[in-house]
Amino acid sequence: MNEYFVSVIVATKDRPEDLSRMLTSLSLQTRKPDQVVVVDASIDPVEVVAKGFPELNLVYERHWPPSASAQRNAGILLCAPEAAFVGFMDDDTTFEADAFEKMMEFWRNAREDLLGASFNLLNYEMPAGQSLKRSKLTNWLGLYSSTPGGVAQSGWQSIFGRVSDTCHVDWLPSGAVLWRSNVLQTARFDEFYTGYSYLEDLDFSFGVSRKGKLAVVAEAGYCHFPSPHGRASLRNFGRVEVRNRVHFVRKHGLSTLRCYVCVLGRFVMTLLQCLNSPGCGNLGRALGNLEGLVSAKTHGTVKLQVSHSE
Repeated sequence: MNEYFVSVIVATKDRPEDLSRMLTSLSLQTRKPDQVVVVDASIDPVEVVAKGFPELNLVYERHWPPSASAQRNAGILLCAPEAAFVGFMDDDTTFEADAFEKMMEFWRNAREDLLGASFNLLNYEMPAGQSLKRSKLTNWLGLYSSTPGGVAQSGWQSIFGRVSDTCHVDWLPSGAVLWRSNVLQTARFDEFYTGYSYLEDLDFSFGVSRKGKLAVVAEAGYCHFPSPHGRASLRNFGRVEVRNRVHFVRKHGLSTLRCYVCVLGRFVMTLLQCLNSPGCGNLGRALGNLEGLVSAKTHGTVKLQVSHSE
């Protein structure tokens, strides 16, 4: 193993322009990753795009059916054996030119019990309702953690957004993160999270956090430009967010009752958005939430139809 060898995995689907922009940002790094693994589930393969960066030591792999969790797991098997760090990067992100240089400076001085570290999201915009979620009441009830990057007993995670100082958290998103490679000797993404794979990063990182520390590195910046391509329909997403949240809570021994309270609150919030803005398109999400709640309570699981186009 090379002490500072970095492999990064990019799971992509039907986003050639986003992928090209992301790989361009990697090629412009003052300290480039040592290997880039692109795992492609696009209907029209993007191999030409991926292979257009000879300055990157790039491995391209086709994968079917689409699943961010399964694609990342496939990418792990393709990483160079000498890799000391393995990263996961979303295809709709870009990195500041010195992001990897700053990240590796951080790792050189990190304690051995630090297992994963995220880059810092520079273009974060706080979603509506965050102040309510972080209230003392919701924190006391165990519905939502008032600590940025915390995970409550309900299974709901709090967003840390852009940080001003490097800090420790309970979970990490998989859009721009590096893990010690020995973590991946036993840990894998749960392929229960099929298709859109919502919450697969929470599930993976929260499990790892019980074995060591996780951090967000303030100096290592990146930006996320959410792509409209490859998203689930709002109704299917409504079912997915219930299905996956309930699975996460049961898997990690958290509070099912608190989880259902939060899911019901999510449904009410979505319904109110529909009433206030009839054309917002969230009615499908609300219906999906309701279907997910009924199915989870009736059958103990949530039935979900996954389309390979999502």
